[in-house]
Amino acid sequence: MTKLTLPFSEEKIRALKVGDAVEITGVVFTGRDAVHKYLFKGGELPPEVNLQDGIIYHCGPVVIKDEADRWKVVAAGPTTSIREEPYQGQIIGQFGLRAIIGKGGMGEGTLAACREHGCVYLHAIGGAAQVLAEKITAVRDVYLMEKFGSPEAIWELEVQDFPAVVTMDSHGNSLHREVLAASTAALQARV
Repeated sequence: MTKLTLPFSEEKIRALKVGDAVEITGVVFTGRDAVHKYLFKGGELPPEVNLQDGIIYHCGPVVIKDEADRWKVVAAGPTTSIREEPYQGQIIGQFGLRAIIGKGGMGEGTLAACREHGCVYLHAIGGAAQVLAEKITAVRDVYLMEKFGSPEAIWELEVQDFPAVVTMDSHGNSLHREVLAASTAALQARV
């Protein structure tokens, strides 16, 4: 298990390899379809959102207000990442991201951007939204809520020991590509 803590430097990220299990501690920002498309088309981030050397989590968290009127995340499962493939490569380079968290993997454009810019794709456990929410220690803020609504907003989250697995590294390796090739070969062998 590799402890991945803020700051998420290029050196730390390039040391990771496909198959490495990580626990993330620090700040992550959520971002789903609306945010990716908005940024891809030239939309601007609020000045408080700095993605440089940061992590975007493909997640639309379920949040409530507690008794003290503070946001609390009650479910935070990953969203299927391939929907962001048309945008992700450009966003990695433009904003200096070091990691993407999601589920299901991404395509060759994202893999190429990871290799070029020193970024990794981290697979979070689908179906474990409540367990993952327990790893979120605080909601720092929420941005673009009025524009996109709660699930599509950018949530700034503090996480402690958030578990994930490197499935695309910064060296051009993709576990998703390997699984597809093995599955295709197995299928062809049966035909």
